[in-house]
Amino acid sequence: MSYSIPSQTRVGHVHLKVSDLQRSLDFYCGLLGFELVMKYGAQAAFISAGGYHHHIGLNTWHSLGSEPAPDRYPGLYHTAIVYPQRKDLAAILKRLLDASYQQITGASDHGVSEAIYLNDPDLNGVELYWDRPREFWPTDETGSLTMYTRRLDTDNLLAELQ
Repeated sequence: MSYSIPSQTRVGHVHLKVSDLQRSLDFYCGLLGFELVMKYGAQAAFISAGGYHHHIGLNTWHSLGSEPAPDRYPGLYHTAIVYPQRKDLAAILKRLLDASYQQITGASDHGVSEAIYLNDPDLNGVELYWDRPREFWPTDETGSLTMYTRRLDTDNLLAELQ
């Protein structure tokens, strides 16, 4: 029997194991601008954008003081955070650059989206991106989607702020 997940289904939140709760709050709230919704004791916190109950959970329940997970082991590749407008992605890129954030690992144009890649303090991958409007998504001659990975023109992106 075939089953298709309902098209309105969405990912509700991600919950990350971190080694230092305050350091992670400094990154996700202090640098990226998420709001602290609540702390759950001294070992967990829930953060959001726009007053949602939480988009990201952070906890040290099994990871307090631990080293980052090995790069070549199974696990979360990255958490993707979608910004509503291209100008918003430009603003967070400028914020990262102004803060001299050293963990930016890449910047790509995927045709359907533009993305900045970085690591959080525990080396969890984070993708910050915006989606192009669907009518601008690249397709081939049959109309099939053709995503790609090309270097993001960050100067052009930052020009959104002028």
